Amino acid sequence: MKKSLIATTVLLASSSLAYADAPKNIIYMIGDGMGPAYTTGYRYFKDDKSTKYVERTIFDELFVGLASTSPDDDTVVTDSAAGATALSTATKSYNGAIAVDTAKKPLTTMLQIAKSKGLTTALVATSQINHATPASFAAHNESRRNYDEIANDYVDVKVDGKLAVDLMLGGGTKYFIRDDRNLVSEFKQTGYQYVDDFDKLESIKSIPALGLFSDVAFAYAIDQNPTRLADMAKKTLSLLDNNKRDGFFVMLEGSQIDWCGHANDIACAMAEMDDFANAIKHAKQYVDQNPDTLLVVTADHSTGGLTLGANGHYSWHTDVIKGVNASITKIAKALMKSDHLLTTWSDKTGIKLDKSQSEQLAMLTATAKSEKDDEHKEKEALVKHVRQLISDASNTGWTTGGHTAIDVPILAYGKGADAFKGHLDNTEIANQLINYIKQR
Repeated sequence: MKKSLIATTVLLASSSLAYADAPKNIIYMIGDGMGPAYTTGYRYFKDDKSTKYVERTIFDELFVGLASTSPDDDTVVTDSAAGATALSTATKSYNGAIAVDTAKKPLTTMLQIAKSKGLTTALVATSQINHATPASFAAHNESRRNYDEIANDYVDVKVDGKLAVDLMLGGGTKYFIRDDRNLVSEFKQTGYQYVDDFDKLESIKSIPALGLFSDVAFAYAIDQNPTRLADMAKKTLSLLDNNKRDGFFVMLEGSQIDWCGHANDIACAMAEMDDFANAIKHAKQYVDQNPDTLLVVTADHSTGGLTLGANGHYSWHTDVIKGVNASITKIAKALMKSDHLLTTWSDKTGIKLDKSQSEQLAMLTATAKSEKDDEHKEKEALVKHVRQLISDASNTGWTTGGHTAIDVPILAYGKGADAFKGHLDNTEIANQLINYIKQR
């Protein structure tokens, strides 16, 4: 896909800024699936109803522009792998690519460049740490689905003979401790501290370190720990600060904003946004205390075609969303286990149902309970119905269970932030950061 003349001009202009204002440390944050409807929705979700005006959020405070996200073909809609590859290498590729080009040849990532320049490097995610976005900063593979091979790359793909990532925090134990290879043991043999209990996050005292806190990904923020990314961000910046003499590069991902979007689960999405927002606040605070640091926040794409207002109604009910205290899947499971259906529904959602809605919910729940373990159609029907009840009650709209091609927000703060103002392509964000890193 050809770049526009305007985009090229912006790239040249931003590149010239790089040499005059390069930061020592770079904090790169990616809200997976976080299109502008999510940041807007979060503003209204967090609004203090006792005040006359709608309060600004951290997303509003740091907003500087928008980015286009298309992959290297004519589909226009990117997936997380191609999106993250563009954001990590400044090169567009095909959907599913992990830091490889369209010929499936490895692309050097900004994290690898940072490591070659002597910076301390880190990756943090609420997904498995070898999922598409973090993987595209430290691995190379023709398919994002090759999780074991990607995990292997975290040991096998070295920079100047050294492991590329000094600190990793996220999920994915099943990919790192396998019958065919125990990558955790290999990390420990090279001097990495290893922690697999999130309650012991604070026991990590120095870098290098590896923390894998779930078999695959973390549970949704709404279902278990609402501050797990914020906690990891705070700990990561503390560890990097203790090791910052030569500068650092860290990528932190709010992975499951996207997953809630795929599920069309608005309460889930807002909980993930809240965790991501709090992580950004920790990053901003670090920049305030260390003005030689740059913070850049963006997204790889938007997910779900989220709309604030639906069904012809000119309203969006955040009070309804705030009353939901579990993910849609969790609610459906609770209903199937309950002997008091409407009480459970009320406890989990706070949404009042009319007679027809109550009867339909009871029917679908009963059918799902009777379904055989190896069949999922009726369980899926219950999940779909729960989703629709919540969306209708809040006037939340969704156009897809997949991704969309809408431009995504760019937030920037700190030294060198002016280079990210206006409209950029995702590759231009990466190119600017790479320019900064190469000046080391």
